Amino acid sequence: MTIKKSIRSQIITFGCRLNRYESEVIGQHTEGLKEVVVVNTCAVTSEAERQAKQAIRRLYRENNNKRIVVTGCAAQLNPQEWSTLPGVVQVLGNEDKLLADNWTNLAIDSGDRVSDIMSVKKSVTHAVTEFTGRTRAFVQVQQGCDHRCTFCVIPFGRGPSRSVPFADIVSQIEILLQKKYQEVVLTGVDIASWGKDFFEKKTLGNLCKLILNALPELRRLRLSSMDPIGFDDDLWELLAHEPRFMPHLHLSVQSGSDMILKRMKRRHLTKDVDQLVQKLRFFRPDIGLSADVITGFPTENDKLFEETLEFLKAQAFPYLHVFPYSERKGTPASRMPPVPKILRKERAAVLRELGNKTSEDYHQSLVGRKVHILLESPDCGHSEHHALARLRNCMATSGEVISAKVVSADSNGIWVER
Repeated sequence: MTIKKSIRSQIITFGCRLNRYESEVIGQHTEGLKEVVVVNTCAVTSEAERQAKQAIRRLYRENNNKRIVVTGCAAQLNPQEWSTLPGVVQVLGNEDKLLADNWTNLAIDSGDRVSDIMSVKKSVTHAVTEFTGRTRAFVQVQQGCDHRCTFCVIPFGRGPSRSVPFADIVSQIEILLQKKYQEVVLTGVDIASWGKDFFEKKTLGNLCKLILNALPELRRLRLSSMDPIGFDDDLWELLAHEPRFMPHLHLSVQSGSDMILKRMKRRHLTKDVDQLVQKLRFFRPDIGLSADVITGFPTENDKLFEETLEFLKAQAFPYLHVFPYSERKGTPASRMPPVPKILRKERAAVLRELGNKTSEDYHQSLVGRKVHILLESPDCGHSEHHALARLRNCMATSGEVISAKVVSADSNGIWVER
């Protein structure tokens, strides 16, 4: 959860980087609104929804004069459920929240606005001038999803896949470069599908090459989460030869069992991930790899969990993001034989312990190397591999990219000296 405050508005954000980006858009629209609090919800897990509801009830208890507007994926999917919470004066859909006309006192007082997200065909561009409290910037390149994983409701909260035109993306990055941002993260729901809805089909790698060619002053370009089968020839070329293309990827792996992957209706199997990881490490031996993993998916017995555990041991992802399976009403997975919740949590703990070990091993492999760190505070930032880097015996300016040598490491990150 992130919270953005100004003199007149407050935005509480749950969930993904795309939500954070959209909260910045909302922040620009809500300047001048008094006593309005925006809660930008997430629907990925029931826990994310629970936390958002808890935040709303707390806001109401603390000041029942505030007008609470609820938006985001959870609000899009179940607007009536959110409109009955105390203090909520309006529910806005995911498309509606990005329109400036919906952020006036008159519009807020006019009641809920939740458009049919599945009928939206184009991605509207919104110019963001800053990311409050952050030294890296997020740029939306794509919206929505055309896939139907059996556990996921996000396609119904975000609508069909639609790409932001290249010219609009470059214009947005140019604005951010003028604000002295040195790293841009391309974000969306399914960024690997960028360009597939254009008349002349394009690829994500093609987009990245065009951005780097058009903007030589951009020092660091990074990708957010993507599918393991979303790689194209241009991406491989960038990984092999372009130092401004960051050696870190966040892969939506989800399981290390082929049976579970099939029941999830994922588009890859374990062999696809294995081949991808081997090729990534061939081109960039030092690459930092993150992986999302769901444990306790319906029908996951001890044998299938062991398959995932052994697979993750073999891949040694430096950064494991582990989620106990969360039922989403109306999804095919919610009708499958469930795994007891206590077992889901126990298995998640096992995988997180493994993740701590693989993180430390990876960070230790960087000791003695020179890294380049984007500072988020005078003494802390992230390397090009997305390793948390802490400065020892020195300080620098937030937002600056510095070179330093890795002198020690642990499971949390690396220590560096200039």
